[in-house]
Amino acid sequence: MSKVQGPSLDSKLILLIEDNIDDERLTLRALRRNNIMNEVVVACDGQEAIDYLFAAGSFTGRDMSIMPAVIILDLKLPRLSGLEVLGRIRGTESTRRIPVVVLTASEDVLQIEQSYVLGANSFIQKPSDPADFSEMILQVAMYWLLLNRTMPERMLA
Repeated sequence: MSKVQGPSLDSKLILLIEDNIDDERLTLRALRRNNIMNEVVVACDGQEAIDYLFAAGSFTGRDMSIMPAVIILDLKLPRLSGLEVLGRIRGTESTRRIPVVVLTASEDVLQIEQSYVLGANSFIQKPSDPADFSEMILQVAMYWLLLNRTMPERMLA
């Protein structure tokens, strides 16, 4: 008897929107160290993230049928803030259902509130300890890539 399988864990794309190179490296290292081999697209500022998601700028012509399974979004970004990026993601039909995890060093209660008002699925404060950061990334990846069920494509049409 064979099991019916859904998309494999590694076929799901992660969009990491992070301007801090150290946090980017920690995130990528944590994923690889935990054998999460998904493709990760890194956008270093808010405008680059928007360009990627909407196939604009240097991403003109990219295959728009391939969208992230999850977006990990920092709030303190150059060019466009994380909150502006989140607003644009939620304000567009083609991206509004993509899970967005806000991952930031901020402890600002107002930013937590604004993130949820704009449609964030989760808000996580970055741990300062590298081992804790690695464990947190593993937990985020396992939940959003493996455990979480998204709306079936036929329901989105």
